[in-house]
Amino acid sequence: MPSLPLDQLQITHTDLKTGKLRTSPALHPEQKADRYFVLYKPPPKDNIPALVEEYLERATFVANDLDWLLALPHDKFWCQVIFDETLQKCLDSYLRYVPRKFDEWVAPAPEVVDMQKRLHRSVFLTFLRMSTHKESKDHFISPSAFGEILYNNFLFDIPKILDLCVLFGKGNSPLLQKMIGNIFIQQPSYYNDLDETMPTILQVFSNILQHCGLQGDGASATPQKLEERGRLTPSDMPLLELKDIVLYLCDTCTTLWAFLDIFPLACQTFQKHDFCYRLASFYEIAIPELESAIKKRRLEDSKLLGDLWQRLSHSRKKLLEIFHILMNQICLLPVLENSCDNIQGFIEEFLQIFSSLLQEKRFLRDYDTLFPVADDVSLLQQASAVLDETRTAYILQAVESAWEGVDRRKATDAKDPPVAEDPNGVIAMVEPVSGPFSHLENSEEEECMGAAAPLGPPVCGVELDSLISQVKDLLPDLGEGFILACLEHYSYNPEQVINNILEERLAPALSQLDRSLDRQVKPDPTPLLTSRHNVFQNDEFDVFSRDTVDLSRVHKGRRKEENTRSLLNDKREVVAQRQRYEQYSVVVEEVPLQPGEGLPYRGDDYEDEYDDTYDGNQVGANDADSDDELISRRPFTIPQVLRTKVPGEGQEEDEDEEEEEAEDEAPKVPHWQVADEGEGVVLKGRLGAPCPCLPAAGFQAAPASLPRRRGAPSSLRCPLGELLA
Repeated sequence: MPSLPLDQLQITHTDLKTGKLRTSPALHPEQKADRYFVLYKPPPKDNIPALVEEYLERATFVANDLDWLLALPHDKFWCQVIFDETLQKCLDSYLRYVPRKFDEWVAPAPEVVDMQKRLHRSVFLTFLRMSTHKESKDHFISPSAFGEILYNNFLFDIPKILDLCVLFGKGNSPLLQKMIGNIFIQQPSYYNDLDETMPTILQVFSNILQHCGLQGDGASATPQKLEERGRLTPSDMPLLELKDIVLYLCDTCTTLWAFLDIFPLACQTFQKHDFCYRLASFYEIAIPELESAIKKRRLEDSKLLGDLWQRLSHSRKKLLEIFHILMNQICLLPVLENSCDNIQGFIEEFLQIFSSLLQEKRFLRDYDTLFPVADDVSLLQQASAVLDETRTAYILQAVESAWEGVDRRKATDAKDPPVAEDPNGVIAMVEPVSGPFSHLENSEEEECMGAAAPLGPPVCGVELDSLISQVKDLLPDLGEGFILACLEHYSYNPEQVINNILEERLAPALSQLDRSLDRQVKPDPTPLLTSRHNVFQNDEFDVFSRDTVDLSRVHKGRRKEENTRSLLNDKREVVAQRQRYEQYSVVVEEVPLQPGEGLPYRGDDYEDEYDDTYDGNQVGANDADSDDELISRRPFTIPQVLRTKVPGEGQEEDEDEEEEEAEDEAPKVPHWQVADEGEGVVLKGRLGAPCPCLPAAGFQAAPASLPRRRGAPSSLRCPLGELLA
């Protein structure tokens, strides 16, 4: 007989009040045991014995209760889980207050570490059993009833799932993936809850921008009220407030990354709210401001600033990895796996997302460092033959333009911040940063290396001499060697060096040094002989690069045994080069021919006839290019003021002037009306016989205005009547 699921199982038991047998469902509040689960409290930050003892006592109660719960049979376990409110509050308190790996925590005592391991394991096994609907063939819950039990009794919700991912994802990823996947499969209503949670997640980014005094995007940006005080920027706010913002950002980014890494199917729900664009916009606005605020606080607690910088670098890396997970799950994986017949929609979404991010220069630059965009585009080109080359080229060009003005160094594999973690992933706390806070002096456009960001180049040369002189001008009794050691320890900050020397707050290593210590001159690593460069370097006579020189090729003075003729007759160089040019077929030996013997015909000889068209022309023989060319064109004339007056000459000049005036006043006859007919001039009309060309009525004809013909006297005066007769 097959076993019934727990939600349909009925059990018979004796009623304690009446003593009679009674049948009731297996999942009933009466089956719950009376047990009170105490709330969890985190371990003390300071290893004070009294606080440590209090923590250990409370943690022991919690661990024992959870071990008792895990030992219950299947039906008793589920009755306790469903109907015991103290159990749910205990589990919620652990998820809420247990230290994360990025939280501040001093190295705890060994007994505290052991207790944390025990609690961590017990809580994880409890949630794992709560997410399993079938433990064996005889002990199981029907899937539909299981989903209703989880959802209606709030055994799991989206905040709990997020905390589970960030706490147990390290080292338990396969089990956690099955666990959360089963929850969403058996109860799809959690997808709706995640969709309703997305505005709250996006509001977290808006709150960070609001507290930083930065302008948000879209509807999240609200105008500042008049009664509100001015919002401080990250550079102006107190250090503790800046610390809270950085820790809040680190917690948010790490939690979101852990959830999407464990359950990537949630990426579709994230993208429904345009999460990619909102994430890139937040990165572009907030990250540079927070970095700048940390770098400017050089005179404050360097240890705390170093820890904040490390956490901010970790947050940067997680934001970029979140974006990469979203792009992989939404666009790239469906195309590469060919899970859909129409992959063009996924390619279009990829291009659309990156097209909307082209103005986010800093984000594109950092993302391209960790996950090159060109590689993703190359994968799409291999998967689809109809990829829009114009848009892809435009996106790649925009990514390249984001690197303009920045030293593009290919980053190595970015690493997480150093952690103190056991193999089971129970405790993973960030160790405090030790050493000087020198890495904050890096340039604003530092490569995205996460917590492994490289240190800036050391100060040297003229800049180092200037820093030493700043300290020595105020404290002339100090030696340059001692000042240099202080500058190296305090990140080349002369103000901090002077302040610590005057207040006698130097580091122990510096206090033991001799204050009159001189500066040791370091030899130049590149001596003059090895660093010189000229045209004679490394030739056969360069004594600086070789020890032996062929003295037979060295001649001192003038060579007297040779003269010009002997040099010209020396054909040794020509003979030496003959064989080389024979390979190019440019050397032809002279072959003597006998009289009457001609060269043999070859098909490639030139046999076209010679063109003698212009041989008879004397080109240039009749050109007027003599020295007196300008003189021969115009004869010399005596100026008019120097001429001797001759009788009758003035009359001819007057007549010439009258003729010129008549020419100007005469009407112009169109050329199409003038034609030759014998010796006269006629006017071509439209009808009838041709008539003479006449001026206007009342004027005398001026023959000089018409073309002159042979036989016509130049002084002809013809009245109008004579021409008509």
